[in-house]
Amino acid sequence: MTHIKEIAHMIDCRVGNRLRVLRVRKGMTQEDVAKKLLMSYQQVQKYETGANRISAGILYVIADMLDVEVSYFFEGHPPTGVAELKHGGTNRATLEVAKNFGSIQNPMVKTAAASLLKSLAS
Repeated sequence: MTHIKEIAHMIDCRVGNRLRVLRVRKGMTQEDVAKKLLMSYQQVQKYETGANRISAGILYVIADMLDVEVSYFFEGHPPTGVAELKHGGTNRATLEVAKNFGSIQNPMVKTAAASLLKSLAS
């Protein structure tokens, strides 16, 4: 299980770094981003260092605010090599995603989830 946690932390750091690079390119301070997200600049700093994980919803808002697709934060990240979960000849993870995706009512959340899944798959 440690391997999965290491991969997750590595991705958190990469997403945070991409946030920092984009923020600086846009000429924004951590405080500017924090105000728009209604949080402290320290929280933005923790996101950028990978100390805190950015939720999918916050990542969607950040991407919209900085005028990029959610997939921007995952571009160039190598595949993790985590094995697919199989059950009875059927990909159980795929079935769970499809089942739960269909239950999402909010169109913005659904779009964000679809973008995230697309970027993770490529």
